[in-house]
Amino acid sequence: MNNVTFGNERHQYYETVAGGSGAGAGFDGESCVQTHMTNSRLTDPEILESRFPVSVESFSVRADSGGDGRWRGGDGAVRRIRFDEPMRVSLLSTHRRVAPYGLDGGGEGATGAARIERADGTVIELAATDAADVEAGDVLVVETPGGGGYGAPDPAQTRRSQKGRRGCGGA
Repeated sequence: MNNVTFGNERHQYYETVAGGSGAGAGFDGESCVQTHMTNSRLTDPEILESRFPVSVESFSVRADSGGDGRWRGGDGAVRRIRFDEPMRVSLLSTHRRVAPYGLDGGGEGATGAARIERADGTVIELAATDAADVEAGDVLVVETPGGGGYGAPDPAQTRRSQKGRRGCGGA
């Protein structure tokens, strides 16, 4: 899970940012999908930006974050939100120290990460459970974990391309 909240005296917002799902016998994992809080979705960027003083700079697939295997784990996401006024940001997430495991010889997915990129160029790394104050121009970057792979990869097999796989938000 990747729970993100931000707000101040006038605005409050909560979202869950999808990650990669694990692969299984006979199928690759999905990229940028909710696997735990499955009844939630992100607010469309146009709505989010019209109701809150933020800009969604990007929401993309975190390439090659899924674990290798005969069936590959799904890739996580990268979400970048720029703030237009001071806010408090909080993060509650998992798989920041322990990688999503693979099964039956499949590789681990990449661990997640989060940071604040300050307008002055400094970077503040965030822990799995953390909070920080942001100012206008600061950017929150959330990189969600990839899913674990399934089955030992064939030695002749190379990493499969993401071509043809759905991106984040149905893109």
